[in-house]
Amino acid sequence: MNKKIRLTLPILFFSLMIIAQKTIPLWPEGKMPNSKGLTLEHIEERERITQVSEPKILAFFPPKEEQNGSSILILPSGGYRKLTYNLGGIQLAKWYNTQGITAFVLFYRLPNSPDLLISENGPIQDTQRAMKLIRSNAKKWNLNSNKLGIYGSSAGGHLATTIATHSEDLSKINDEIDDYSFHPDFMVLVSPVISFGKYTHKGSLKNFLGDHATKDNIYKYSNEFHVSEKTPPTILFHAQNDNAVNCMNSILYYQAMLKNDVKGSLHVFPKGGHKIGIYNSSEVTELWKTISTNWLKEIAVISKN
Repeated sequence: MNKKIRLTLPILFFSLMIIAQKTIPLWPEGKMPNSKGLTLEHIEERERITQVSEPKILAFFPPKEEQNGSSILILPSGGYRKLTYNLGGIQLAKWYNTQGITAFVLFYRLPNSPDLLISENGPIQDTQRAMKLIRSNAKKWNLNSNKLGIYGSSAGGHLATTIATHSEDLSKINDEIDDYSFHPDFMVLVSPVISFGKYTHKGSLKNFLGDHATKDNIYKYSNEFHVSEKTPPTILFHAQNDNAVNCMNSILYYQAMLKNDVKGSLHVFPKGGHKIGIYNSSEVTELWKTISTNWLKEIAVISKN
């Protein structure tokens, strides 16, 4: 990165902090787990973060009159190599606010961070901690701690389903937040990476596991194999013509949901590619937002009134 770009990064990041109503660091100073203790710089190019200096959540609150008590943690996409925090995070948070939902955008450590001791644990630990941190502030922020979900798209969908299907707590640091649950109450998955098998997105697999891509780890993090009756209600959206992440990722996960009697819904659109989100080229694909909102009403995350 040239000097000009590096000099503008603090300005861009400062502007980002203004957009969010609250910026909350995940870890107390000196207590971040799985860290070598290195001091890292924030590296960002074209609204894509490629190195996280400090894991944090950005909080976006609806007007108090419209707040319905539900909340959602948004995990930006980027193939575990970058974080598409604006289009795949902030803009979604603003949209969720229009539904009365408080939204949080997570800046999680990427597996290629030079500070990590165990590369794949970094994103998991940060997500678990973020969920606990939100629940620990539920009363203060007028939230219902039993209506906290996760939104994940692309690799963010893999991270979301990892949190939802694995019970091992990697985020404990012996403080008062340890006692809160990181388990989501619902999930919204858009074009998600879920499987590390035949239909995986190879870039996400390589970036997440790297040299740790053993047979056991590939099975461990192929999350369709770990759905159980404890898996939260989930709605999935995918496009049949998605050439980046095969729609079989969503189909396999939904099949596992059916076998385990997990409530949810699957929608595979004919078009949309790997670009389902706030802005959509197809009118049919654009319906995902309306369908998602109506589903959240059906499972009582959003009041029908």
